[in-house]
Amino acid sequence: MTVPFWAWLAVLGVILAMLAVDLAAHRRAHVVGVREALAWSGVWVALGLAFGAVVWWVWGAEFAGQYFAGYVIEKSLAVDNVFVFAIIFGYFAVPREHQHRVLFYGVLGALVFRAVFIAAGSALIASFAWILYVFGAFLVVTGFRMALHREQEVDYERNVVLRAFRRVVPSTDRHHGARFLVREGGRWVATPLLAVLVLIEVVDVVFAVDSIPAIFAVTQEPFLVFTSNAFAVLGLRAMYFLLADVMHRFVYLKFGLALVLVWVGVKMLLLEVWKIPTALSLGVVAAILATAVGASLLRTRTRSG
Repeated sequence: MTVPFWAWLAVLGVILAMLAVDLAAHRRAHVVGVREALAWSGVWVALGLAFGAVVWWVWGAEFAGQYFAGYVIEKSLAVDNVFVFAIIFGYFAVPREHQHRVLFYGVLGALVFRAVFIAAGSALIASFAWILYVFGAFLVVTGFRMALHREQEVDYERNVVLRAFRRVVPSTDRHHGARFLVREGGRWVATPLLAVLVLIEVVDVVFAVDSIPAIFAVTQEPFLVFTSNAFAVLGLRAMYFLLADVMHRFVYLKFGLALVLVWVGVKMLLLEVWKIPTALSLGVVAAILATAVGASLLRTRTRSG
């Protein structure tokens, strides 16, 4: 797959333009409702699908299939981020009207960190082809651990990153609207909103350790890995506001995501034995997620009834 330099610039231009539009649309702090979140989710999904159509038109169906597979995998794994974001916002009592601001800058950081991870991963694969099997084994182990892991209460006050941040950066415990920094006693101090942003960036880095190798399982093309990641992450904020109030209903989704990781890990481990077709891989991922979501909604509906 030959990608001219101008294509990279064009993609980055589209991403920056959409971020600017999003920032302008949410320049006033307000609570993002379900209807608004649904509308923005539609915009981000349409953008992601439209880019996949461009890939199909320029580079063909096989590369488009790889892009869509990476997009679906990243989009599904991003749901796990949403669960953690909700816990962090609740723990630090972040007002709902300021949550979008935190997530906006969180997404900016996520795009930068993921670009670095993708570049590093591509360089490793180009130099050491066997690293793909390491990625595959890692995903299988991670999937099993996720499936067996029980949810536990997290005391973020004991978090190593947060404690180090507060030792280095003077902080206040009081919220000051949407501000990350304020002046108190003649010096600049960080508000809880900045501490939350730092935690969210760390959480995304941790999740990227799973999601980036997962996308390398369906394509080793850096352009497709980055774009599928970027267009999926761009819709993360809208997804959060869309799912924040109903996440308790997705009781089997974490298990479904674990199966997705195991599946893509096995696919990676079988590269020399059987190269699983992209369409089949995408179909299996979609079937796992649809089953997990359907079973979750059915069970919670029965409980509520």
